[in-house]
Amino acid sequence: MPTPPDFTAGTALAAASLNKIGLWEVTSATIGSAVSSVTVSNCFSAAYDNYKILICGGTSSAAGGDDDLILQLTVSGTASTANYSMTNPYWLWGNTSTFVRTGGGTSFTYAGGIADSLYMNADLIFPFAAKYTTCSAYNIRNAVGGPTFGIHKVNTSYDGIKIAPSSGGTMTGGTITVYGYGKV
Repeated sequence: MPTPPDFTAGTALAAASLNKIGLWEVTSATIGSAVSSVTVSNCFSAAYDNYKILICGGTSSAAGGDDDLILQLTVSGTASTANYSMTNPYWLWGNTSTFVRTGGGTSFTYAGGIADSLYMNADLIFPFAAKYTTCSAYNIRNAVGGPTFGIHKVNTSYDGIKIAPSSGGTMTGGTITVYGYGKV
């Protein structure tokens, strides 16, 4: 395993050490109080091809069955609410597996969830390039869990994201952090 760079206070930072870092924070945003969606603008650029979106903390008014406990992700900057396709193989805890598939949807539907707090761990590939954008994420809810794989079949460059509960509920608190993967 390569040795990670060791940064010490007061020491000059060498470009060779900094260039080894693979994940850089691009921006973060705090979710407001009782908002139906959050848009993070200008977080994608030509500096990175691929991005990680993390959401931690906060709460939601969404309640009810497991389908109400989903966070959906939409690329934004240019209106884009069509041609999302995804598959979500998931497992009921201690039970059987099931598949959810959609074509021509309006978002990456199972990009995150709401259990005792809001959460998302999603990777977006090529959101800023004029290519299809792909998404891989993990969805773990109160009674089910599984990966999500999706593709947005539009050759357009996007500069931001929109996050919303699929149930139409509201969100309060928590942090959205967007990271860029270093180019190799």
